[in-house]
Amino acid sequence: MTDSSTGEDAAYGRRDPDALARRAGTRADPDRDQHFLVDDRVLDRIPGYLPDDADRSHLLEIGGGAGALTDRLLATVTAESTADTAADAAAEPGRLTVIERDGAFVEFLRSEFAAAVADGPLEVVEGDALDVDLPPFSACVANLPYGVSSEVAFRLLPEKRPLVLMFQAEFAERMVASAGESEYGRLSVSAQHYADVEIVERVPKEAFDPQPAVESAVVRCTPRDPDYTVGDEAFFLRFVKALFTQRRKTVRNAVRNTAHISGLDDPEAVVDAAEEELLGSRPGTLDPAAFAALAELARERGSPTEA
Repeated sequence: MTDSSTGEDAAYGRRDPDALARRAGTRADPDRDQHFLVDDRVLDRIPGYLPDDADRSHLLEIGGGAGALTDRLLATVTAESTADTAADAAAEPGRLTVIERDGAFVEFLRSEFAAAVADGPLEVVEGDALDVDLPPFSACVANLPYGVSSEVAFRLLPEKRPLVLMFQAEFAERMVASAGESEYGRLSVSAQHYADVEIVERVPKEAFDPQPAVESAVVRCTPRDPDYTVGDEAFFLRFVKALFTQRRKTVRNAVRNTAHISGLDDPEAVVDAAEEELLGSRPGTLDPAAFAALAELARERGSPTEA
């Protein structure tokens, strides 16, 4: 296979996504949740959605596929490396790690970007992003497989690194929703516990090949500490999950009915200690800080057990 990372096409960031797919020789398989982003304009914009002050020295991509986004991210890290070198000769070169579970695409990426692999800016790791050890990384940019986007996102968010991730539009809207909105739920509270989350671009299904059944959206997650404190993060997230299984009930009944999920040994003690106004509200109206305060009360009064 021709090593097109050499010769006049060596500059990263200019590879045609359709040509990459042809050279890969393997079409994306929608039955395996593979949809290649082939719109050059979207691909070119995605790395630029990282926060201005994000450290771009070691990017992580999950699901490299035929390498269209990989090509743009290599342009980012090599440009960063060049800039650093001008400022400081001792600066470490920029790096990109790609995790790809499809062996055929792993081999293609290593061949297509052979020079980058040989020189060090690129490492391609074969494996499932849900199972492999995540490498140290400074930021992650990825077009996630939709079937595992939630699981992958919640592996990445606790790492507290800037993230620019493509999701199904409906999923993205749930991530960014505010208390009281119909899309607000467990996903909103959990994501906003770790980061400021915002939709930075909506992407039509025509931008992919093969086209998915739904629209997509790019979400930027900028890590920050929450403006509240929780003593046990695992319990907080479990408590949020429990109450949103009863989102149409009052908080009073949700606390009582979900002890088997939250692990509360004495939910009645929580109900007795909470304010009446809070108990009469619905879980979907509580912002993350209110959830945190209620979770702390539940942890102190409800004798939660380990999940």
